[in-house]
Amino acid sequence: MEADPRYIFQFDDEVALNPQVVQLHGSSRQPIFSCKFIRDRRRPSQGDGQYWSSSGGSEETDMEMAMRRERKGWKVVIHDLSGSAVAAAFMATPFVPAPGGDTVARSNPGAWLIVRAGTTGSSDSWQPWGRLEAWRESSSSAPAASSRDTVRLRLHLLPDGQDDCVLVSEAPLGSDKGGEFSIDMDRQAPAPVPAAAAAAGHCAVSLGAACAGGGFVMSCKVEGEARSSRPFVQLAMRHVTCMEDAAMFVALAAAVDLSVKACRPFRRKPGKKAASPSPDPLELDT
Repeated sequence: MEADPRYIFQFDDEVALNPQVVQLHGSSRQPIFSCKFIRDRRRPSQGDGQYWSSSGGSEETDMEMAMRRERKGWKVVIHDLSGSAVAAAFMATPFVPAPGGDTVARSNPGAWLIVRAGTTGSSDSWQPWGRLEAWRESSSSAPAASSRDTVRLRLHLLPDGQDDCVLVSEAPLGSDKGGEFSIDMDRQAPAPVPAAAAAAGHCAVSLGAACAGGGFVMSCKVEGEARSSRPFVQLAMRHVTCMEDAAMFVALAAAVDLSVKACRPFRRKPGKKAASPSPDPLELDT
């Protein structure tokens, strides 16, 4: 018996290409989830301009050009094999450049809300679990040093029925080469979670209390901002008590991967897209 048995999952393609998520066991690859990436392209004139981005037109106004410097309206929904939505990651705070700059700053990070389906099993009643924030940190003021920049990620748990968040992980990933984001309570112990939250009726919401027991919880490896990425996820079996738990961590991994892309520097003016044998599925104007 392994000392720290783990479930291992991998996306079989880039998150934005709606891949399957397979469980790896030796040489076996068993489909477990499917991943649906959605980017709302509605214009602000449709009534929700503070949240959704413009799709852009052939002739852009100054306002439309400004809105192209916002990455928002992205979401990833994780479905089980029956087609039911069991977890999701919603871009809750847009990724926008700092005033006078071209990168997402620590003072105004982009953020994702990580959720799971409610006790009814319906995606109409999502239950919040965590908030993932991301921003870019420069290694130098020299443009040539941008490949050594880092994308810093910070995850808070959202205890059920509580206003306070619980910081469980903060880590840098290389913007060029990517890296690993993990939750390990031996490295960062969270603040105590109220007993009322720990006694919640569904398994994932009590994870904050479970994490306090220490040890490895999960990790995901992703590639850099300009590379094709198929997130690789490991979960400690002792922290996964139901399918929704696993799906929620898969949604978190998708948000980590997309955050690296969303933190790419913004271009001040749209330019001609360069021909590429592997076009960017996110179609970022960078």
